[in-house]
This record gives sequence, C-alpha cells and structure tokens, in this order.
Amino acid sequence: MNSELGTVVVTGAAGQVARAVRAGLRGVASRVVLADLVEVADLGGAEESLVLDVRDQSAVLAALEGADAVVHLGGIPDEAPLPDLLTSNVLGTHHVLEAARVHGLRRVVLASSNRLTGFYPTTQVVSPTDIPRPDGLYGVSKVAMEALARLYADKFGVSVVCLRIGSFEAAPSEPRHRATWLSPRDCTGFVNAALTTPNLHFETAYAVSANTNRFWALSTALGYTPVDNAETYGVAGDFNGVQGGTYAGPNYTLPHLPLN
Repeated sequence: MNSELGTVVVTGAAGQVARAVRAGLRGVASRVVLADLVEVADLGGAEESLVLDVRDQSAVLAALEGADAVVHLGGIPDEAPLPDLLTSNVLGTHHVLEAARVHGLRRVVLASSNRLTGFYPTTQVVSPTDIPRPDGLYGVSKVAMEALARLYADKFGVSVVCLRIGSFEAAPSEPRHRATWLSPRDCTGFVNAALTTPNLHFETAYAVSANTNRFWALSTALGYTPVDNAETYGVAGDFNGVQGGTYAGPNYTLPHLPLN
C-alpha cells in the first residue's frame, strides 16, 4: 500500500464532507483517525474512530500525537450565536493548531468557508487576496480561524492550507449552486492536493467545482483543477445580488443575536 501521508487525523469525521475526505485517503494514508463527538461507523481497513471534542485542548493534543497531518472539519457548520461559534470554531481551531505546533505536524488543512466573502456582489470574481466580507456570524468565525492559521504559519512555521469550501452537495439543486457547487469528487481532489502539495507555508484556496458561472478565483498553488460543472445538471434560474444569497439576509442572523 502506498502510505505517503502516514497518519492523518480527520476531525468532524461524522459529517458529509468527511465522506469525500475519507475516500481520498484510502490507499494514501497508512492510518486514518476519524475524530468526532460521536463514533464513526463503517470503518475501513486503515481507519479508526475516536470520540473527540475539539473544545478540549488536552484531548486534541493527545489525538494529534504521532500524526503527520490533520484535516480539521470539526465545529459548528452554520449560523449560531457568536459565543458558541467562538468556542467551537475559533477556540477549537486554536486547539488543533497548537497541537500541530507542539507535535510538529507536516500539514494542517482547515475547513474554511465561502461565506467568509458572502457580501461581495455576484458580478465580482473574488480571490483569497480580497478582504473578508462575511455574510453572517458563521462567516466571522471563519475569518478568525484563517487569521489564527496565518499567525501559526508566520510565527511558528506550521504549514497550513485553508480551504474555503463551496456548496458541498451530491448534485446542485438551486440557482446559487450554479456558481458555488462543490462536487464530492472535486472535494476529494482539493483536500488531497492540500495534503500533498509540497513547500506550502500558508495557502488559502476556494474549493469549488468547475462551474461555468463560478465567481471565485482558483488557487494555482495547489495544482488541482476541478472537473465537475453544475451546468451539466440543468438547474434553472439566475442568481444575482450578493454571493451569500439568503445567508446574507438579516433574518438568517437575527434569531442568533442576544438582543433580538
């Protein structure tokens, strides 16, 4: 077996994105530790399950001991009260980065989000060099995560790739997906590239399929070219306004504000 990646820890391993990550690690990782708040089922030959709360620094430190890389997908995946997002997404990421620093991991791959730039207009092609314009509190937590990652790369030499994940679905199902869809196959490709591309100090990249109407610029540093296109599914309707769509509307965030 080709096991060039050694031991890879995947947090948030019971989620949907993790299925694509697990598929990409088969045959290229000698050991895959699937960490989540619950046991992960249907384990493959090189996989093992670990119940882990990323909010627990000592538990994260123990989980990453002996690992070569980590794919951090854990945390709250959508809009929520800011204190909860800060605890799960920002502090949890800090725990992962700190454990990676202490144990000297070769690579950290963080699941960021396209919603970090959701207030840009759909008419503008956005790249990671553009300033953040989050479309909600969830997006704010991802801005903080990326800032932490940059700090650990610059100050401590931790090699980090932040993937701004698009709309991960088996198939596009709404007009916005014509621009934002990320297929399982392309998700696997982006994560594998983030794990294996050599000589990366810090890189932020949009993980999105080869959609004709895409409004995010692709990274050239990772060397992965997406192959799937939402247009082949014939989803009808135009998508205009801001890139976050309904996520950017006040009603999406108001229920999570303390004075509402």
